[in-house]
Amino acid sequence: MTELPLTPLGRIIKNGGAERVSDDAKVELSAILEEEAAHITKLALENAKENGRKTLKAEDIAVAYKKL
Repeated sequence: MTELPLTPLGRIIKNGGAERVSDDAKVELSAILEEEAAHITKLALENAKENGRKTLKAEDIAVAYKKL
């Protein structure tokens, strides 16, 4: 089961240009986004540690995303 709500993901896909979206497509996007979010979080935590912090900040997420 995914953590992300599927209805907003359907809207995101439609905003990307899809006319119709299957439930399977929403579930698949959710799984991919959750995997990527976990990866970005790990990189962001490394950045926070390097800067002597335990608290994860938005800048850590931004730096991690740029490393992808």
